[in-house]
Amino acid sequence: MVGFHVEAFRSVRDCLLAAVYSPTAAHRDVVVEHINGLGLGPCTGFDSVEEMVARDAVDAVWIVGPNFTRLEHMEVITAAVSAGRSSLRAVACEKPLGRTVAEARRMVDLVTATGLNHGYLENQVFSPGVRKGRETIWRRGAAISGRPYLARASEEHSGPHRPWFWQGEQQGGGVLLDMMCHSVEVARFLLTEPGADRTGVVATTATGHVSTLKWSRPEYAALLRKSMGEEVDYLARPSEDMAQGVIELHDRDGHPLMIEASTSWVYVGPGLRIGIEVLGPEYSMKLDTLSTGLQLFFSRHIAGVAGEDLVEKQNAEQGLLPVIEDEGVAYGYVAENRHMVEAFRLGETPEETWADGLAVVELLMGLYRSAELRRTINFGDEDLTDYIPPVGRPAGA
Repeated sequence: MVGFHVEAFRSVRDCLLAAVYSPTAAHRDVVVEHINGLGLGPCTGFDSVEEMVARDAVDAVWIVGPNFTRLEHMEVITAAVSAGRSSLRAVACEKPLGRTVAEARRMVDLVTATGLNHGYLENQVFSPGVRKGRETIWRRGAAISGRPYLARASEEHSGPHRPWFWQGEQQGGGVLLDMMCHSVEVARFLLTEPGADRTGVVATTATGHVSTLKWSRPEYAALLRKSMGEEVDYLARPSEDMAQGVIELHDRDGHPLMIEASTSWVYVGPGLRIGIEVLGPEYSMKLDTLSTGLQLFFSRHIAGVAGEDLVEKQNAEQGLLPVIEDEGVAYGYVAENRHMVEAFRLGETPEETWADGLAVVELLMGLYRSAELRRTINFGDEDLTDYIPPVGRPAGA
């Protein structure tokens, strides 16, 4: 994630990457060296958030640490700003905004209390294909035959890179929280008319299903434990590696709408795949990130070193392979960061704010609750504030 952001800033004007915080010196030094090597600095590394935000050169902060650190870091930022120890103007946060509704609301309360401008870093909303598709179907299709009524979104790959993603209590869930946050927000975005307030599309019910299909099998649990460490034990404490959700909604005119979302860590294919569809009365839209214009073929006589030089989460080095020429552009990181920098620099409200981040967490918790109860839930009947998904609860809870 940090790598995508750093590379994206090569295409963003009117800013520099002045500071990086990480509690791990080795990680921090690698990122700082990379930033300075690209000419995006001068950048300095810090071993405390408070020291970093006290630096005069820092006008805005991107919170991109692990899920279980984000609220803690925001509390430090808020305290520094409120006490006059920081001249920070804005803060952006990666997905998800919180592991629970309570955490996400606390994040919103903190940023509101300080008066900081805020942006929610949902990169898929800024994908060029998503934005061009949305503008076109609404302008050419919806204007003649009526608004779109169904959005399907999926994201799948073979599993995350870091141990904390696999630990439900630290991450807050499994693949549903990790990846369906993308799917539900890009779907909500596509079902909203360009220029209209996102609150005009209201969720009414959620039906969720979660499973652990692959990584709890003994042979794969053993592989996971070997690669991620002893603390990742999917025989004892698995998180879901497959999730599906259906969210029913309506617009201000009462038209019924639907989101179908599917995410997994069990996909066997070239690498990360994002699929998006929209259906309207007389039109449709489709995007598949692995349907690339550029493809390469390597025979069995070419034995390459394993890597991710062709596509994120790459799973093969032989055969017919799709290539995404610039993933930072295709996945929306470049446009996302350009938009946030401009909004913060000009004092304008970004398209995606922490209100959107909170709305996403509410939808995800509804899906988790539905999956736990094995029935559809009505958002109007459920208080999800203190709800914690089963895989996110402490051991024995």
